[in-house]
Amino acid sequence: MTSDTKKQVVLMKGIGVSSGIAVGKAYLLERGAIEPAQYCSIDRSEAENEIERFKKALKESRDQLLRIKKMMEEDKRGKEHIRIIDAHLMILKDNMLINDTIKIIREEKINAEWALKNVLKSLMEYFNKIDDEYLKGRSSDIEHIFNRVLINLLGRKHESISEIKEPSIVVAHDLAPTDTAQMVNGTVLGFLTDVGGITSHTAILSRSLEIPAIMGLETITRKVEAGDTVIVDGTTGTVIINPSESVIDVYKKRIERFKDYGKALLDYRDLPSETTDGRRVKLMGNIEMIEEINPLIDHGAEGIGLYRTEFLYMNRKDLPTEEEHVKAYRHVVKKMSPNPVIIRTLDVGGDKFVLRVVADETNPAMGLRAIRFCLKNTDIFKTQLRGILRASSSGKVKVMFPMISGIDEIRRARALLEESMAELKAEGKPFDPNIQIGAMIEVPSAAIIADLIVREVDFVSIGTNDLLQYSLAIDRVNEHVAYLYEPFHPAVLRIIKTVADAANLAGVSVGVCGEMAGEPEYALILLGFGINNLSMNAFSILRVKRLIRSISFAEARKICKTILGFATAKEVEAYIASRMPELYKEEFWS
Repeated sequence: MTSDTKKQVVLMKGIGVSSGIAVGKAYLLERGAIEPAQYCSIDRSEAENEIERFKKALKESRDQLLRIKKMMEEDKRGKEHIRIIDAHLMILKDNMLINDTIKIIREEKINAEWALKNVLKSLMEYFNKIDDEYLKGRSSDIEHIFNRVLINLLGRKHESISEIKEPSIVVAHDLAPTDTAQMVNGTVLGFLTDVGGITSHTAILSRSLEIPAIMGLETITRKVEAGDTVIVDGTTGTVIINPSESVIDVYKKRIERFKDYGKALLDYRDLPSETTDGRRVKLMGNIEMIEEINPLIDHGAEGIGLYRTEFLYMNRKDLPTEEEHVKAYRHVVKKMSPNPVIIRTLDVGGDKFVLRVVADETNPAMGLRAIRFCLKNTDIFKTQLRGILRASSSGKVKVMFPMISGIDEIRRARALLEESMAELKAEGKPFDPNIQIGAMIEVPSAAIIADLIVREVDFVSIGTNDLLQYSLAIDRVNEHVAYLYEPFHPAVLRIIKTVADAANLAGVSVGVCGEMAGEPEYALILLGFGINNLSMNAFSILRVKRLIRSISFAEARKICKTILGFATAKEVEAYIASRMPELYKEEFWS
């Protein structure tokens, strides 16, 4: 292509995982799938040589991560993200990674690269059985580490984000969290990837660093050439390759408006989250990683509405000790004090790598997961409950049981909690004897008997992500049925209202901790249904607060009464879309 040839403008849509707009030159960091050659029928001495090569590659991988860790320790912003490196270092010590690979080399007499690839394939099959999108997203960490070892086995050079000298838009097939954690020096304006989703560690880090990012673009690495001008709109998930000067000017103005909009939202940070007629709605945050706490505090979160604890059980060969539980929870509780922290007990499905003691199941989404697993494995459950209780002596802690489907589960879980309290009291270990207990409403059976559940607990929290999937019988990550994932579906709205009505009638706090809570158009409906606690990611808090402060509770209830008369999701969506401009105009879109 000659220098004077005009390049074609390309528009693409992906998953906006971190809001914001960026315009810059593309830096291509491809890192596509690694397909090593297979060498079979090697003799015994060659097999031992392959094992030594494998061990050397493991050591090289550890040394590389330790160098990255040291670099990050020297950077003020990088220090906050060192836990990601530590997690990857832990994966490199995993027995399944090491022992299974060595075993395959010896028994199948194949080269180290192919043996490692087989171990990875086996692990990915386990992860693909998981219904929970969030847990499924953790598989990317495993894949990133395996690929690092593979690259070292193949003798290839690792391209590092830290080597980028000019402000750029990074374009890659995939990015590891270790890559994103290095984006602290300001040279990465935004990034785009072929794969990935909103729940990955990479996405979480991009939000904490406030770097505009879009993932799941599928073919972006084939559409972009190094040096191309690229526009990244992380808010809408829009990418424009080789835009005209006039379009660039439009987006540069939008960048300024977005900055102004962000600054204007910060004016809401310390204002109460209440409607024009005085109804209070508590806005809290969802977290898994410690890195997510500071953005929540900066955006005025009134506590943690969902603290996912699965990270403690992942990428390790043994179970977390009570002391590890206490340390992890206490850190978050102290950081958020005096605001409350709602800790969700272990929610894990049928996946052997997440937790080796979980059974292999044909359909783990409907099987032994969450509270069901905990009630069967009471030793594991009580270790966590004791850790949560001990952390409650350091601040305001609440405990929440996931995937409740009936009253018996709540009563059995409460009995184990009380048993743990009695033990700690006898041991002289402090805890909050009045710790509040909550239930997550994620399956239709729980919603139907919400009036009974609210008699057993201090609060309920609706997990809309799972509730939608179970109620509508769809998997939103399955492209064949994803179009049916409709938060505006009349059945979904009626289920949520049923739970909210039961809780309000009983005087029990009711919240939502799914993704619906973080979008103003859904938050409007949740407000009208009488939900008084919304939990979301940090960067949604001020947007939702602005919505809440712009409308009366009476008007929100009136809107909800109207939409309950509609027969389809499209009708509801159209009506809400018609009302939003008068209630909530986002100036930066104009």
